[in-house]
Amino acid sequence: MVPRLSSSPPAVVLLLSLLGLATAGKLLVTHVDGSPWLSVQEVLNTLRQKGHEVVVLAPEISVHIKPSENFVTKIYSVPYTKEEFEKDMKAYFHVLFEEGSFFERFFKVFESTKRLTNYGISNCEQLLQNKELIRYLEESKFDAVFTDPFLTCGAILAEHLSIPAIFFYRLVPCELEFEATQCPSPASYVPRAFSDNADHMTFLQRAMNLLYDIPNIFLCDFANKPYSKLASEFLQREVTVQDLLRKGSVWLYRLDFVLDYPRPVMPNIIPIGGVNCAHKELPEVGLV
Repeated sequence: MVPRLSSSPPAVVLLLSLLGLATAGKLLVTHVDGSPWLSVQEVLNTLRQKGHEVVVLAPEISVHIKPSENFVTKIYSVPYTKEEFEKDMKAYFHVLFEEGSFFERFFKVFESTKRLTNYGISNCEQLLQNKELIRYLEESKFDAVFTDPFLTCGAILAEHLSIPAIFFYRLVPCELEFEATQCPSPASYVPRAFSDNADHMTFLQRAMNLLYDIPNIFLCDFANKPYSKLASEFLQREVTVQDLLRKGSVWLYRLDFVLDYPRPVMPNIIPIGGVNCAHKELPEVGLV
């Protein structure tokens, strides 16, 4: 039987006294640019209103990350132009929604992902090599890093600064978030990317679902090796992307119950799909 907290006056006094221990924190933010930033900004604005200090690391070339009165922005240089970045970003999302066979879609996504990965690697490399900025981060005594596991640089900084990593994300390539958290992801239950399967599958569909994991082995290896190399050089010890993600404290998962299939998650994976609807009112519809 689970014990219940008594509602007696001494218990209430104890809880109220603990509220005094809650103080505003200092948060370091490094996140993926583009549409994910729109949801992140909503969260950061709310955190600032509650008294937290927020510092955002941003490349000089960005689509949506702009200076704001709600957080301090630290800018670092990158070796590419805004036109190049926006062109490849649009091409990537166009490929995601193209129709075609599994192999056609896979190779197009692979090539497009490769180009975007190169931007991320170059971005992370410039950040980690900025000695003045890294020294500032070391001296600032942050309480946590708020980042997207898709951009491994945030996890690298959390490890370097020895502070918790809070992952705010929509998806991670190759389902690394479930591997890192040791979350069950059986192919007989969870549809794989590009499979077009639903969460209710026939025996043949379940068997075929296993085959869709094979390309991920090559894709993940390709995408993660450069980040593992960067992390190992910066932290001065051998480390992999999986090692960094396993140390994530909380995973804030922007799971959408309309678009996503139900699946098992671990206790530290918290669905927060509703954040995408912040400040968006639905039109009034009259009932017949």
